[in-house]
Parts: sequence; structure tokens; C-alpha cells
Amino acid sequence: MDLLIPNTGLLFWMSLTFFVVLFILWKWGFPVITTMVRERKNYIDESLRKAEEANERLANIQKVSESILQEAREKQSLMLKEAAETRDAIVEKAQAKAREEGARMLEDAKAAIEQEKKAALADIRKQVAALSVEIAEKVLKQNLQGDQAQMDLIDRMLDDVTVNEK
Repeated sequence: MDLLIPNTGLLFWMSLTFFVVLFILWKWGFPVITTMVRERKNYIDESLRKAEEANERLANIQKVSESILQEAREKQSLMLKEAAETRDAIVEKAQAKAREEGARMLEDAKAAIEQEKKAALADIRKQVAALSVEIAEKVLKQNLQGDQAQMDLIDRMLDDVTVNEK
């Protein structure tokens, strides 16, 4: 049982040592430990504050990027609309030009046909005039007395003209 009950001298020295160590720790150890704990707490608080600021900045950046993306989409839509309008204007302009060109070509063709028609009529008139002069010349050369003789001469001349045309 001696082992379980300490004697008073040992108890005195153990108590004295305990209080000396407690005093040393109280004087120099605990302030250092509490200072370190306080600094660690401040460091953790500062890190949390910086993390919150980073999260806020990230949220702001996301909002800005979304607004920039929306603006880019709007600009793209506007550009596509302008491109479609430009395309339509170019197509309309080309169609109008093609219509004008077609109308001009039609007018040119009509003018050419009219000119050919006038030239053909002029040529026919020349031929008729030449035939008339030829007929008159032949009629005058032959002194025809009767209507029947004149008609026979005209028929022969017409036969000559028909044969010459073929």
C-alpha cells in the first residue's frame, strides 16, 4: 500500500515543482502560445476574407463575361442582319440591272428589226422601181398597138422575173 499513498516530502517537492513550472509557463509560455493561436486565428480570418473577396470578384467577372458574351451575340445578330440586308440590296440591284439590260437588248433588237425592215422595204422598192423602169423600157421599145399585146408582154416579163428569182 505504500505505493499508492505518497509521503509528504515527495508531495511537497512535486507540488513545488508543479507551481514553478506553472509559473514559468504562465509568465513566458502561455503568452507565446496565446499569441501564436491569435496570429493563427487572424491568418485564418484573413484567408477567409480574401477567399470571399476572390469569390465576389469571380462572380463579378462571370457577370461581366456574360454581359460581354450577350453583347457579342447582339453584335453578331446585327452583323448578320446587315449582311442579309446588303445581300438583298445587291440581289435587287443585280435584278434591276438585268431587267434594264434585258429591256435595252429588247429595244436594240426591235430597232435592229425595224432597221432591217426598212432596209428590206427600200430594197424591194428599188427592185420594183428597176422592174418598172425595165418594163417601161421594154414597152417603149416595142411599139405595141393593142391591149392584148401589152398583156402578153407583161406576162412574159413576169415569167422572166419569176424564173430569175428561183
